[in-house]
Amino acid sequence: MKNCIIASTSTLYGGTYLDYLLPELKLHFQNCKSILFIPYAQPGGLSYEEYTDRVSKTFAKLNIEVKGIHEFENPIAAIEEAEGIFTGGGNTFLLVFQLYKNKVMDALTGAIKKGTPYLGSSAGSNICGLTMQTTNDMPIIYPPSFQTLGIVPFNINPHYLDADLQLKHNGETREMRIKEFHFLNSPPVLGLREGSWLEVKGDKITLKGGLHARLFQKNTAPLEIESESDLSDLK
Repeated sequence: MKNCIIASTSTLYGGTYLDYLLPELKLHFQNCKSILFIPYAQPGGLSYEEYTDRVSKTFAKLNIEVKGIHEFENPIAAIEEAEGIFTGGGNTFLLVFQLYKNKVMDALTGAIKKGTPYLGSSAGSNICGLTMQTTNDMPIIYPPSFQTLGIVPFNINPHYLDADLQLKHNGETREMRIKEFHFLNSPPVLGLREGSWLEVKGDKITLKGGLHARLFQKNTAPLEIESESDLSDLK
């Protein structure tokens, strides 16, 4: 049974790493003495070691040990044997490229569907959708496929931002970008605002956090989805 927290971000403005989610993570990983961290999205020029150390300091507050997938000779076995898994944020193109390069995309999907507790933030959440085609990220590195984990039956746009009408900006808004995606593609897209996350328990998908999410469907006006809404039937 799938058991996931799919969060828009790791860090709220003015907060520290994952602090707003710690009460949820304490329950989510309550049966885990250790978790496997996937640092492949590697933000801001951090090394895998530095990124893993940042995560380790946060999970130490929950008395949970963190091991980076790069520390294992066999990354597929590391995923299959993990008590829990966390994929961090950064660049989704780089993350997907590395998941395919290391041949672990299928293993990760299988572990999540088997019930291994999973946490994703930002890029690590983006890959829980059907494809990574609604990422916000640059620079671009070309992965073998845009297809991702398919843990939820729609696409995700993390860090969703509403247009600021006070700005004199003539470029595309996030909403316009997603509508452009729907000119060529049909899957729904859920815009997750900062501080929101999806809780996935088996086939049930629930929006959590104090904010609404914005739902985009092809040839349909966008909808505001309230926290605690059930998104299980969204396809």
